[in-house]
Amino acid sequence: MAALPATAQLVAIQHPSATLPERAFDLWLLAAVLGLLGIGTIAIYSSTAADGLTRFHDAYFYLERQIAFVSVGGIAMWVGARIDYRRLRQWTYPLLMVAMLLLAVTLVMPARNGATRWIPMGPFTFQPVEIAKLALVTYLAYSLGRKADRVTTFTVGFVPHLIVCGAMMVLLLKQPDLGSSVVLGATTLGMLFMAGTRVSYIMFAVLASAPVAYHLVVGTPWRLQRFLAYFNPEAYASTEAYQFLQARLAMGSGGVFGAGLGNGHQSLGYMPEAHNDFILAPIGEELGYFGVAAVLILFGILVWRGIRAALGARDVFGGYLAFGVTLLFAVQVLFNVGVVLGVVPNKGITLPLVSYGGSSLIVTMFLVGLLLNVGRRPEKRTVTAEQQRELARRKRVRVRVVCAS
Repeated sequence: MAALPATAQLVAIQHPSATLPERAFDLWLLAAVLGLLGIGTIAIYSSTAADGLTRFHDAYFYLERQIAFVSVGGIAMWVGARIDYRRLRQWTYPLLMVAMLLLAVTLVMPARNGATRWIPMGPFTFQPVEIAKLALVTYLAYSLGRKADRVTTFTVGFVPHLIVCGAMMVLLLKQPDLGSSVVLGATTLGMLFMAGTRVSYIMFAVLASAPVAYHLVVGTPWRLQRFLAYFNPEAYASTEAYQFLQARLAMGSGGVFGAGLGNGHQSLGYMPEAHNDFILAPIGEELGYFGVAAVLILFGILVWRGIRAALGARDVFGGYLAFGVTLLFAVQVLFNVGVVLGVVPNKGITLPLVSYGGSSLIVTMFLVGLLLNVGRRPEKRTVTAEQQRELARRKRVRVRVVCAS
C-alpha cells in the first residue's frame, strides 16, 4: 500500500489489524437526523400554514409535500445505508458526467425568480446541483484515495481536482448560483487539505479566485446591491435587506423560550419563503434561543459522528467519502446560519434536513445513508508486536493440542 501524507493517514489503515464484526447503525447519528427532520417538518408547517391557506386554500399544502419528500428521502437513506458504498468507485466518472450534463441542461430551462437552477418534472422540479454535490464528493474520495502520496504534487494531486470543481462552479455561476458554487469550492479545498495538499497551493487557489469573486460581485448590479445591503441593511430595508431584517426581528422577538408553536408573526406574510433558506428564523421566533441551540447541537452531533465514521472507515475511499459528506453538511450549515444571523451576505443556501425541499432533501438523506454505511463498517483493531507474538503462541499451542489428541 502506498504511503499516504500524515493528514491522510487518519482515514487509512496502516498497521497490522484484526477485522471486527460489523457494528450496528450509529444510533447517535440516526437520532440527530430524525431530530432535525422532526424540527424542520414542524417549523415548515408552522411557517407556511397561513401562506398555504391564502394561496392554495389548504393550510397543509406544504406539510403534505414535505412529508412526501421525507418519505422518499427515507427510502433513499435506507438505500444509501444498505448498498456497498465501495461500488460508487465504479460509477465515479459516469456520475460526474451526468452531473455536468444536468447542470448544462438547466441553462436552457425556463427561469424561475431570475435563475435557471431547476429542471421541471411535472408538478415537481429537480435541482441538478444536488447530484453535483454527490458526484464531486465521490470523485474526490476516489481520486484522492487512488493518488495517495502523489496528492502533495501540484500537477497530479491538486490541479485535476481543482479543474473538475472549477467546471462545476462555472456552470453553477451561469445559472446563476453563487452560493452552491462557494459550497462546492470550500468542500473541495477542505478535502484537499485533509488529504495532505500543501497549504501554499490552497492559499494560491483562494487568492487566484479573489479577482473573479470581485468581478462577480461588482460586475453584477443585483449582487452588488446585496453586498452593500449586508454592510448597511437599514438603507435597503425595503429591498435587498428586507428578508434579513425580518429574520433578525423574528430571532429577536423569540427571546429565550420563543412565542410558542404557531404563535409567530413573521409567518403571516411578513417574511417570504421563510420555509426555505431562512427556516432558522421562524424556529428562533417560535422556539426561542433554546430551539436554535437544539438545532445547532443536533448538527454538531451529526458532524461529530460523521468524522467518527471517517476515522473508523475500513478503507481509504470510505474514509474520504464520509469526511467529504460531513464537510459538505458543515459548510452548508455554517453559511446558512451565518446568513440568518447576518454574519455573511445572503447566499441562498438551504439548511440541510431542516429546510423545505424536494431533490435537496432526498439527496441529503441519501448522503446521510452513506455516512451510516461507512460508520457501520468497523475500524480494524490495531495489533501490537507483543499481541502478534501472543496470537502466534496461542496458535502453536492449539496446533500441539490437536496433534496430541
